[in-house]
Amino acid sequence: MADQTLPISAPLPEAEAQRVPWLEWMHSWVVTVDHKKLGLLYIVYAIFFLLVAGAEAILIRIQLAWPDMHFVSPEVYDELFTMHGTTMVFLVGMPILFGFANYLVPLMIGARDMAFPRLNAFSFWLTAFGGLLLYFSIVGGFGLYGMGNAPDVGWWAYAPLTAKAFTPGHNTDYWALALIVSGFGTLGTAINIIATTFSLRCKGMTLMRMPLFVWLMLIVSVLTLVTITPLTAAQIMLLIDRYLGGHFFDAQAGGSPIVWMHFFWIFGHPEVYVLVLPAFAIANEVIPVFSRKAIFGYPAMVAASVGICFISLTVWAHHMFTVGMTSVGNTFFVLSTMMVGIPTGIKIFNWLATMWGGRIRFATPMLFCTAFVFQFLLAGLTGIMLSVAPWDWQLHNSYFVIAHFHYVLVGAIVFNIFAAIYYWYPKATGRMLSETLGKWHFWLFLIGFHITFDTMHFVGLLGMPRSIYTYEPDRGWNTLNLIISMGGFVQAIAVLLFAWNLIYSYVRGRAAGNDPWDAWTLEWSTPSPPPAYNFAIDPVVRSRRPLWDLKHPHDPDWKYER
Repeated sequence: MADQTLPISAPLPEAEAQRVPWLEWMHSWVVTVDHKKLGLLYIVYAIFFLLVAGAEAILIRIQLAWPDMHFVSPEVYDELFTMHGTTMVFLVGMPILFGFANYLVPLMIGARDMAFPRLNAFSFWLTAFGGLLLYFSIVGGFGLYGMGNAPDVGWWAYAPLTAKAFTPGHNTDYWALALIVSGFGTLGTAINIIATTFSLRCKGMTLMRMPLFVWLMLIVSVLTLVTITPLTAAQIMLLIDRYLGGHFFDAQAGGSPIVWMHFFWIFGHPEVYVLVLPAFAIANEVIPVFSRKAIFGYPAMVAASVGICFISLTVWAHHMFTVGMTSVGNTFFVLSTMMVGIPTGIKIFNWLATMWGGRIRFATPMLFCTAFVFQFLLAGLTGIMLSVAPWDWQLHNSYFVIAHFHYVLVGAIVFNIFAAIYYWYPKATGRMLSETLGKWHFWLFLIGFHITFDTMHFVGLLGMPRSIYTYEPDRGWNTLNLIISMGGFVQAIAVLLFAWNLIYSYVRGRAAGNDPWDAWTLEWSTPSPPPAYNFAIDPVVRSRRPLWDLKHPHDPDWKYER
């Protein structure tokens, strides 16, 4: 094992740090090209908008908690509905997951920084500007000299709702421009991750020795390049329709609203995998560490991830069974949607096989990942149900679809985002998050999640439409909607506990050390937080678990993991 030596990085000798004036400190974050600072900016930005989108969801649930409610007007409800969906997908899900990729990919592959540091900074500020532009619509939707309003066309913005005749102000324009700008930022980040992964791996790190987190972020970046472009094209066509006399989506002038649906869902369904594959990546790192076992079936996990990438590009029109496609089209998209369950099932099996027989330690990150496995399995089962065209025809645009969608976005993605924050927070800050507050956060959020979204399946089966503003008391939905709204408040309390934990632990948390979880990937070989240069000496690796091999040279699984 003499050739297995991997030096543990330590800070280079430096002069004692001077107290930096706060303006200079702020300026250093604004002009930074350090991938770690940019990753943290992405994450903080996304957590801020998570709180905003959560507040919007609470307002929606107050409105629907009881029949004939008038807590908000129908117009404001449409704005809340649109902004909540747009914010969660474009300003929370994508930025926070690319934030983790920014922070971790160079550390995990033994690199000093991203391949294009300035492009990295430019990409973040484009994304940030896109989010601010979207919310500026609240004051600028009808121009600075009139009453503004937020976009109100749903996060999917189906034609003809987006036509100038239906939305005469500028709120829809802000929506389109914001997504175009943030989309270019996302494309820049994806290109950077691909270039970094292929070009800057340390000596000895072949593709089949890369951490699965890096593999999945590479696949997500490729998928992003394919899917963001049709959305951007559709947004440009929408603006041409609104201002230059185009008729791409105007049925009365020879266009077709169905064209918008195709363009949007060619982005929209693979986008679910753009969001959920990084959640898989987080599980791939957390579950083995807290099970004290190497991941089961590493090659199969890589192959399944690549399979999901390709199959996800063929399933978009299962969102469109009710538009009147041919029987051949329906059959193709039924089969392709079911097929995506095969590589996904492989992943679930491998996570369970990793946990089986392991010495599991249920720290807070592992609690969130364990709940994720169970909830994603249920989300996959309801997804298979909705892949059946007659069943989808019955339940399309009902709250059953909303429940399924949130089982994926919240039950899988948000749960694993919390797991990732609890897992890597010590590395980024040098402080441990409170386990007591973490477990309160987990159990409250888990209970609130199931109260809300389990019940939502039933109200959907009873026929409640997804975009409804209010409802009459004789529909049989009263008690169920009240339960759903109560669950939302429980989740809100849990998220506030989480936010307090972040702040309190940053000030008062106990010191973490370099490797508090006894992990084995390269980021844990650096100080906490890592220095600007990441590694004082370029690491050399000879297995998939370099740090573990250094600490446990007689591990019997070492040869297998080579």
